[in-house]
Amino acid sequence: MIKKPVLKLLNEQINKEFYAAYLYLGMSAKCTDMNRDGFASWLRIQAEEEIEHAMKIYDYVTEQSESVELTPIAKPDIKGKTLLDFFKQAYEHEQLVTASINNIMDAAVKEKDYASQVFLQWFVTEQVEEESQTSNIVDDLAFAKNDVASILAIEKRLAERESDD
Repeated sequence: MIKKPVLKLLNEQINKEFYAAYLYLGMSAKCTDMNRDGFASWLRIQAEEEIEHAMKIYDYVTEQSESVELTPIAKPDIKGKTLLDFFKQAYEHEQLVTASINNIMDAAVKEKDYASQVFLQWFVTEQVEEESQTSNIVDDLAFAKNDVASILAIEKRLAERESDD
């Protein structure tokens, strides 16, 4: 059984993960509009990964015989117009997600909800990777500035990302 304060936060996190998927899918669409298909592909795969994260939490909640409470997903607020803008926002968003996961972990520790602590450990580890990936892309784009060859090289690398399914 999941302790009630933890359950509330887990349900909120499901929404946050779906919002992240919307955010990345919206950024992907903007990259497609810019004919930057490699960046669009990376962001679309990231959106799919965020849906997987939401479903991982959904499954955990239901496996614990608790109720999932779905709430409306906000329209993504995509800021900026450049590739660098999009990936800066992605990195900032991943930092918010990390803070949210840490908050849930804090609640699980406070409530002595040991099963949720074990479950959340995967997300804690995953967020290290998520922040690192987006931060590295920001650094690469900032370094490239407006150098077309450098941007195309980054795009080629990002286009090579494969979906986990």
